[in-house]
Amino acid sequence: MTKTKNLIEKINNGDNRAFRELYGNDPVVLKRNASRYIELLSRYAGEFGDSNDASYFSSPGRTEIGGNHTDHNYGRVLAGAVNLDIAGIAGKNGKNVIRIWSEDYPKFEVDLTSLKPDESERYTSAALVRGICSRLKDLGYAIGGFDACIDGGVPKGSGLSSSASFEVLIGAIISHFFNDGKLDPIENAIIGQYSENNYFGKPCGLMDQTACAMGGLITIDFKDPSKPVVKKVNFDFVATGFSLVITDTGGSHADLNDEYASLPTDMKAVAAELGAKVLREVSLQQVLEIAPKIREKVGDRAILRAIHFQGDNQRVVDQVEALERNDFKSFLGMVVDSGYSSYMYNQNIYPVSNIREQNVSLALALSELVLKGEGAWRVHGGGFAGTIQAFVPQNLLGKYVSTLEHVYGKGSCHNLFIRHQGAGLVEL
Repeated sequence: MTKTKNLIEKINNGDNRAFRELYGNDPVVLKRNASRYIELLSRYAGEFGDSNDASYFSSPGRTEIGGNHTDHNYGRVLAGAVNLDIAGIAGKNGKNVIRIWSEDYPKFEVDLTSLKPDESERYTSAALVRGICSRLKDLGYAIGGFDACIDGGVPKGSGLSSSASFEVLIGAIISHFFNDGKLDPIENAIIGQYSENNYFGKPCGLMDQTACAMGGLITIDFKDPSKPVVKKVNFDFVATGFSLVITDTGGSHADLNDEYASLPTDMKAVAAELGAKVLREVSLQQVLEIAPKIREKVGDRAILRAIHFQGDNQRVVDQVEALERNDFKSFLGMVVDSGYSSYMYNQNIYPVSNIREQNVSLALALSELVLKGEGAWRVHGGGFAGTIQAFVPQNLLGKYVSTLEHVYGKGSCHNLFIRHQGAGLVEL
């Protein structure tokens, strides 16, 4: 009980340095997160009993700012950690089992005596945990049992990457309890990706995990995916007077694995025709030269997606340069260009199997009606369902939110900021 009382005192109704760094300065938001943390503490005691070593952890969602579907072909991205997070409280249990209770999923356990992939766990959180532990052990890290209660403040299907946030949260917990916090954020990200690819069953890239693990605004070059080059970008979005708004347009990603898998498959098919593994190894000119010869074999969509990759990959470099020279107007123009490229060439705005439901397409159209000439808008993340991203000037913020929420419902728009802290311990 002493531990519980001390934690509640440190939370101090949200009035503490750690919360301000994670969630901003809005008193309403700080109090809401304080209640969230205290509820997690109560739930932990109810599920697992009091623990003297229980600690809080937080893992942010991420927003992809530049480079749509470039990472899986070893390209470049621009991304940032955001103030919506997965928060959790965890403590060692002295057993060889991990037990996790979540607000959003059924309670589950992972027995660490067997770390082989379990086909019955595919597409579940248990598969992610098992895969992370397996890879950590293979790499020489210690693993062990712990209990955790988590609250998923990163909405599922939001395009803010709740799965990657969860993965690196698990990595951060194991690093803290069993490895003296020695797990590097980038290695944590690579381990999360490994688990998602090989245990969960989704062929994702590495951008999401890296952004969640690192924190801040970063550009990542995946030319060598085993050693991605991560660079912090110093730019203050708040000072621009624009809001970063993510709108959840609804729709589930659950039945879209084939759509997502088709993106790297199409791109790599074009690369293979040029004797390469991925599109990063070839140029746009090479793609255009070979296009007439390979249309029938790989399909026109694959060539269009290759054109998108080459354009968006270079655009990331140009966006970073624009931000570093404080040319926000040019940056906004490139955000719009990226969005058009995703729609016309990458074609990840709606699934071809269901043309009646075009949540993302409609949200982009509404955004253009409000923001054209004033702001920027684009698909966000994987696409096909979920979210869009917009940079909205303050004088249009009310109109923009009301226009989008008129269609997608109150609370569908999230006004975010880039948070500096990556996944890790919350030091109250």
